[in-house]
Amino acid sequence: MTLRRGLLALVLLSIMGAAVELAAERHWQTVEQLIPWGALALLALALVAFAAGGPLTMVRALALAVLLVAMFGVYAHVSANYDAGLLDQRYAATWETLSPLTRWWYAVSKSVGAAPPLAPGMLAQSALLLLLATLPRARAQEPTENAHTPEPLRNAR
Repeated sequence: MTLRRGLLALVLLSIMGAAVELAAERHWQTVEQLIPWGALALLALALVAFAAGGPLTMVRALALAVLLVAMFGVYAHVSANYDAGLLDQRYAATWETLSPLTRWWYAVSKSVGAAPPLAPGMLAQSALLLLLATLPRARAQEPTENAHTPEPLRNAR
């Protein structure tokens, strides 16, 4: 139970942190930039539903939807950074000569482009934490009366 509450607290902190980050970046200029706000709202709804004892299938479906949206967000951010490589003054002349692995690494690490892949990654992590919190608790096995008695002695009785 303590672990579950800890996971839920992390989800709540992550939602609040992501909202502050999106607001600080003024991430509402285009319709596409509103998508993470909607994902945050869905994740908050799922968290409230879980805390209120709502149906697990709904909570899991909402968290999974947010996870998929966030994974697409990571892809979109990395792809935008990759496409910006040709326009980056440091790499414009050599971008085509770099290996594909190097170019993708520059895009993921934000060496080129301005889109932060970590932001949607944090949203994905929050959704995954909520999914983990919904997993059923494993029941501890009840110790038997003769649990510490060696096998031959148990059979002798």
